[in-house]
Amino acid sequence: MRLCVMDFRHRGSPAALAARLASAVPGPAGPDGEGAEAAVTALYQAHALGLVRLAYVMLGDRAGAEDVVQEAFGGLYRRWDHLADKGRALQYVRSSVLNGCRSALRRPRHADVDGVPQPAAASAEAAALTSEERREVMRALRRLPDRQREVLVLRFYLDLNEEEIARSMRISRGTVKSTTSRALAALGRILGEQS
Repeated sequence: MRLCVMDFRHRGSPAALAARLASAVPGPAGPDGEGAEAAVTALYQAHALGLVRLAYVMLGDRAGAEDVVQEAFGGLYRRWDHLADKGRALQYVRSSVLNGCRSALRRPRHADVDGVPQPAAASAEAAALTSEERREVMRALRRLPDRQREVLVLRFYLDLNEEEIARSMRISRGTVKSTTSRALAALGRILGEQS
C-alpha cells in the first residue's frame, strides 16, 4: 500500500509519520520485534526534512520532493533485512532520493515551479532582492546537467565532503572534484548570461 503525500503533511509529528509509514508499508519484522520500524523511524526523524529539502532543490516541486523522499524511506523499510551494512542506511536513502529525483526529472513536467521558501527579511526591498537572486540561482542550477546539479546540491546545500558525495552518487572522488569544478564554471556562465 502506498501512502499519499497528504498523509505525511497533515498527520502530526515526524515520529507519528514514521510510525504510519512503517505500519502502512509491508516489510520485514525484525528479529528483535522492532528492527526495521525502529531504525527507519529514527532515521526518518533525523533526516527526512533535509532529504525533502534536497529533493526540492533538485526538482523545484515540493509535492514531487515529498513523494521522492516517501518512496525512498518506504524502499529502505521494505529492504531493511537485505541491507549488507545497516550503518550505511542514510547513504542508501540519500542515493534513493537522488535516483528518485533523476527519474522524476525524466518525466514530462506540467509546470515549472520557481518558488523558493524565503526567510523573513529586514525590509520589503531586501526581501524582493533576496527572493529574485534565489530564483535566478535556482533557475541557473536547474539548467545544469543532472550530475553537475547533484554534485553542487550535495556539496553546498547538504555540506557533504567529497568522499560522502562520491559514495552517494556512486562515482569516484576525482569525478566529484572535476564535476564540481565544471558545474561551478557553468553556473557562473549561466548567471552571467542572466545579468
